[in-house]
Amino acid sequence: MLRLSKLTDYAVVVLVRLSRETGVQTSPGIAATTGIPEPTVAKVLKTLAAGGLVASQRGARGGYRLLRPLAAIPVADVIAAVDGPIALTACVEGSAVECESQCMCPMRGRWDPVNDAIQQALTNITLADMQDTAIPRAFRIPATASLPAAE
Repeated sequence: MLRLSKLTDYAVVVLVRLSRETGVQTSPGIAATTGIPEPTVAKVLKTLAAGGLVASQRGARGGYRLLRPLAAIPVADVIAAVDGPIALTACVEGSAVECESQCMCPMRGRWDPVNDAIQQALTNITLADMQDTAIPRAFRIPATASLPAAE
């Protein structure tokens, strides 16, 4: 099963929360409105700042703010910022893990097209799409397509 980490899920919630207010927001404030524990929010915000998705501001009026609107943040960017490069298997190009059977594996490199397709799909869906529950045009079922009748 392909599953994202809880931190990635929390990161999406935090980014959407940041988009709802102008100016900076603090991790305790975000935690209070999202129900995510404050230490986790703080960890997520640091990770998102390192990934270039949010900016931090120090001082008495400090906090975090989005660096770009949700419509300009693909889901793939959030995953990469929190979990690292998207790699389904150890033998996918760019994977942080190396497969011990790589040199003799008959499937070496065969996962790259699958990984690329998933990467492309996640790049085409933005956080604004998720927030609005809109489905990007590329993933909509054409109106002429019909679903099988239920029995």
